[in-house]
Amino acid sequence: MAVTETAPGEAMAEHTDVEEPSATRSAHEGILRRQSARESAARTYARALPIVPVRARGLTIEGADGRRYLDCLSGAGTLALGHNHPVVLEAIRKVLDSGAPLHVLDLATPVKDAFITELFRTLPPGLADHARVQFCGPAGTDAVEAAFKLVRAATGRNGMLAFAGAYHGMTSGALEASGDAFDVRVARMPYPQDYRCPFGVGGPHGAELAARWTESVLDDPKSGVPLPAGMILEPVQGEGGVLPAPDAWMRRMRRITADRSIPLIADEVQTGVGRTGAFWAVEHSGITPDVMVLSKAIGGSLPLAVVVYREELDVWEPGAHAGTFRGNQLAMAAGAATMAYVRENGLTERAATLGARMLEQLRGLSREFSVIGDVRGRGLMIGMEMVETEEREDGREGWGVAGPRGANGRAKTGGSGGSGGSGGGGGSGDFDENCGAAGLLGSVRLSSADDAGPVVMPGSIASPRPASPELAVAVQRECLRRGLIVELGGRHASVVRLLPPLTITDEQATAVLDRLADAVAAVSRGHGRGAG
Repeated sequence: MAVTETAPGEAMAEHTDVEEPSATRSAHEGILRRQSARESAARTYARALPIVPVRARGLTIEGADGRRYLDCLSGAGTLALGHNHPVVLEAIRKVLDSGAPLHVLDLATPVKDAFITELFRTLPPGLADHARVQFCGPAGTDAVEAAFKLVRAATGRNGMLAFAGAYHGMTSGALEASGDAFDVRVARMPYPQDYRCPFGVGGPHGAELAARWTESVLDDPKSGVPLPAGMILEPVQGEGGVLPAPDAWMRRMRRITADRSIPLIADEVQTGVGRTGAFWAVEHSGITPDVMVLSKAIGGSLPLAVVVYREELDVWEPGAHAGTFRGNQLAMAAGAATMAYVRENGLTERAATLGARMLEQLRGLSREFSVIGDVRGRGLMIGMEMVETEEREDGREGWGVAGPRGANGRAKTGGSGGSGGSGGGGGSGDFDENCGAAGLLGSVRLSSADDAGPVVMPGSIASPRPASPELAVAVQRECLRRGLIVELGGRHASVVRLLPPLTITDEQATAVLDRLADAVAAVSRGHGRGAG
């Protein structure tokens, strides 16, 4: 059992609606007013979470108004050990007390050497022994930019392959590869998912079709997509709606790229350092990418971003990618301490076990409340999609092409579709390499005037209900009222996301789920959408 650090009484920290002292309330509201008046309109979290944190420890945040919250946002996944973990604070203090320089550009230091040593100790087999590391500007998006520049320089090619729903950062190149880009040099491939499968089948069949589409685009000389410089993917799409890639699909992408000499870039900015139940999410599938983009948790709560890549790709000239703040000594110390703590205390296994348990409980909740369309995730990266529940125009509530809607929106056909969950977003076995798209969809035909309806093979899924960002916002608001901080994501911002620290205890997990269930029940009642 991993050792976790929590503040006294943290697990039972309760939020109440009692009146705070007027002076405290006034100070709290004054800070929020000044933020609204002086900060950019681009601010995001501050709009949905009108709190003023003043103290934090582990899972708990205390606001300036004296209220306490359970934080399942964790700095968008940055805080692997939660707020102010003792090993992180000790590592920072040690550097501060040593008199070591805090700013060194890219010079070698004992702190950097220790960080790289710990990082390489955790890397997937096949990469650590033949890797180079590039320290970037202190944000993940700069590491994505560096990865793109690297593979373009190494291959002499320019275009990139990315996936629908992706999120890789906010700088121009990273945005081009993300799901909401407009003017791009990036070709977008379908990312497998069950609940809203772009091919309408889900499960291993849907993932196989997605893989074959990617392969076809690369091999078709008239596809309009020349051989790219690289492919970038997230092993679990976070902002895309918490969509775990099937392990077999990941292996297929590795084979497709390797066979065509296309460097494979794994974006582990949010999935890394134990979040998904493996130290790096690519380890679930057993693949070794050519490039890994890392940030968030590797800095131990402080800004740090790196690219790790196969040494054969190291064709850069000096200064080809640089940055004034790529030598953050405090972040390297905090990051090394965080990675070592996760590794030594079995927190990856803990994330897998507890995450599976939380997913199962949330799926039980989805069977109780029809406003929950789907529950999915891997490890302690969990999403709950909120949906509308009105009837269709034909009066049949929740019916899709395959028949009545079952739990989580899937057709009651006994097919292979599934929510994936902690096992990886769909069937874990390898694809049937002899099963083509015609074989998968050969049983499907369009309705004609003489048909009662379409004929669909077993394994197809019912049409999911429309996403409801309004209900997701309402759940987030009700969670905050109950002292629980959650994030929203997904294609339509309709997915309630949980990213608790890996140190969360069983008692705290129960408190989180209880408050979330209470919030869902309140929203369901308030919108006239009952249980079932």
